[in-house]
Amino acid sequence: MAGSRIVVDAIRAVLRERAMSYRDLAGLLGLSEATIKRDLGKGDFSLHRLDRICEALGVSVDELIRHDRINGAALTELSQRQEAALVADSKLLLVTYLVVSDWRFSEIMASFRIDENELVSLLLKLDALRILDYRPPRRIKKLTARNFAWRKDGPVQVFFLTRVLPEFFNSRFEGDGDALHFVGGTLSSASRVRMKAAIERLAAEFEHLAREDARLPLEARDGCSAIIALRKWEFSEFTRLRRPGER
Repeated sequence: MAGSRIVVDAIRAVLRERAMSYRDLAGLLGLSEATIKRDLGKGDFSLHRLDRICEALGVSVDELIRHDRINGAALTELSQRQEAALVADSKLLLVTYLVVSDWRFSEIMASFRIDENELVSLLLKLDALRILDYRPPRRIKKLTARNFAWRKDGPVQVFFLTRVLPEFFNSRFEGDGDALHFVGGTLSSASRVRMKAAIERLAAEFEHLAREDARLPLEARDGCSAIIALRKWEFSEFTRLRRPGER
């Protein structure tokens, strides 16, 4: 495959991962949608244009052309059956989360009340579910892709919304490195597209840092979670006060 085609396919893969259209990318670059379609169709754009596209997507050229970004073999999401099995067993869900986050066998045992026999049993169950590849005694290979995500409205997302999210927000967010910002305003359609792209870049930066920090010893890392969301929305108590016919 020609080098230009690899780059174009990788750009398209990133756009699919982030649910972005050609129009979204064009808006970030200040170009027309037709120009983006032509560039990606012919694959003959300049290196300067490539740099701008990478900047807009929040990735480096090296990250863009990595083989695993365009390799479709890895799991980008689990099946309904797989997710249902995880939420039915909190330890299975925990171990899945840890393996996806690049934890090692010894690190899991050292940090959680799971002995070796139980951990082996859990890993064998996850192997049978084809969520990971386990080779005794301690070889674990995750089968999830870098752009792995839980199913929309699937069992894990429902578990997250009903069980995890309320606990997460039951905090003052006053620790070192904590941050909580709730902002509201009126935005145009174009501005919402820009905000969506900015959120995608921030999420990609979080994932990049997590991959980089996975090389550090466990004691140098802390479990962290971030919730980044944007929607066209109005608080129901405010909506009830609107005049009839007003949107």
